[in-house]
Amino acid sequence: MPQQPLRFALFGNVYQHAKSAAIRQVLTTLQEYGATVLIDEEYYDFLCCSEMIDVRNYQTFNGCSFEADFAISMGGDGTLLKTASRVRDKQIPILGVNMGRLGFLADISPREVESCFKALFTGEYRVEDRALIQVHTDGERLTGYNCALNDVAILKRDTASMISIRASVNGEYLTTYQADGLIVSTPTGSTAYSLSNGGPIIVPQTGVMLMTAVAPHSLNVRPIVLPDTATIELTVSSRSHTFLVAIDGQAEKLPEGTTLRLSRAPYQIKVVKRNSTHYFSMLREKMMWGADGRI
Repeated sequence: MPQQPLRFALFGNVYQHAKSAAIRQVLTTLQEYGATVLIDEEYYDFLCCSEMIDVRNYQTFNGCSFEADFAISMGGDGTLLKTASRVRDKQIPILGVNMGRLGFLADISPREVESCFKALFTGEYRVEDRALIQVHTDGERLTGYNCALNDVAILKRDTASMISIRASVNGEYLTTYQADGLIVSTPTGSTAYSLSNGGPIIVPQTGVMLMTAVAPHSLNVRPIVLPDTATIELTVSSRSHTFLVAIDGQAEKLPEGTTLRLSRAPYQIKVVKRNSTHYFSMLREKMMWGADGRI
């Protein structure tokens, strides 16, 4: 029986000017390997109108109604997070092509596209499982996707006043944060918003969750690492009587008094990595560890 051609679902950033050469390279390379390409409808319209790329012969899809062997994210880490919110529990591995600047998740540069896709078709790659944090609420329900690959941020809104966040772990009271907000992140998200607020870097596949306060009132408040088997309960009080919950950057407004329950999701997101890519070498490069600023 002849092998079926691989199917690729293509996603991209429609809010910034993309690099036409890189997009053409991806489409050309996949065509050379006889792959089937499906393009997210919004990205398809962007390519047609903004990039003047002829994609009329490609199939399109909308929402989560697609099936593929791989998903391709053309953008930065934010685009890959949005791609993950569309892949959800389909267990489709995601490949991130970095069209921006700093990318921990989207780590394939445009100049590496051809060699990377060759590795896909020859099997010279690995797939890493990345944990998600799942959010449930008491009271008003979330309208968007309720799982985060990077982090869940509880934040103040409207006023300059801090919010109060009562935190319990597995039913045991931890503390009440007086702060601008609180970040609960996965190991994948430890190099994102949490890091900019003084949180530690956690190696992916470590079975933990991280809680980091945003501008806490007390200097004694420090980040805390919890096992990912834990359930975190957060209840918010605010002078504006509302607060924001941002799941991988997608924010919703909720009324104060709402209790959020955060725990590890029952499924994982799969991320494609080349065999030649290693986490610590990437970390040194992205964080510029050991670089001499005088040079």
